[in-house]
Amino acid sequence: MREPGERVNPDLRVLGAGAIAHVAGSLAAHLERTEGWLRRFGAREALCRAGRYHAIYGTAGIHAALVPLANRRAVAAAIGNEAEAIVYRYAACDRDRFHPRIGGAHECRFADRFARCDCAVTPAELRDFCELTLVNELDLVATSPQFRRKHRDDLYDLAQRMQRHVTDAAYRTLCATLAAGGSATAGNAS
Repeated sequence: MREPGERVNPDLRVLGAGAIAHVAGSLAAHLERTEGWLRRFGAREALCRAGRYHAIYGTAGIHAALVPLANRRAVAAAIGNEAEAIVYRYAACDRDRFHPRIGGAHECRFADRFARCDCAVTPAELRDFCELTLVNELDLVATSPQFRRKHRDDLYDLAQRMQRHVTDAAYRTLCATLAAGGSATAGNAS
């Protein structure tokens, strides 16, 4: 783990992501594939970069942080302010509280597990969060049959609630991958 205030090298392997086991191989491979999916679906550059780094602060499901939250400024200097804000939101999400809100009247009340509070998100921030979330799950179902079997019904439900916030390509690919048993590929995910 990096010390607070230390410059952040954006190389995932230097950060240690290659050594962290993940549902779909190493964390580094998953992060690279997530970026690849976002590029395939035509996401803007900041969202693609966020896909590559979306778990560097850890997540509700990944407890290892590659970079401490105290280094947010250094991460922003390395990947850009907009990408870092998306990364923070993804990592900070209290999924148990926030995911059920998506698609409902309170979907713009984000549950931040780091700050231990709810805060407003804009529709654009919600779209970025949903696109990154759906693409993250797509990579997992495309690469892990066990994950796909265990979470299929919940992911269909989540995809339905996120549908109006995500690209048609991401939504259709996730649903088709769930239905087909995981045959989609991200292509070049570097």
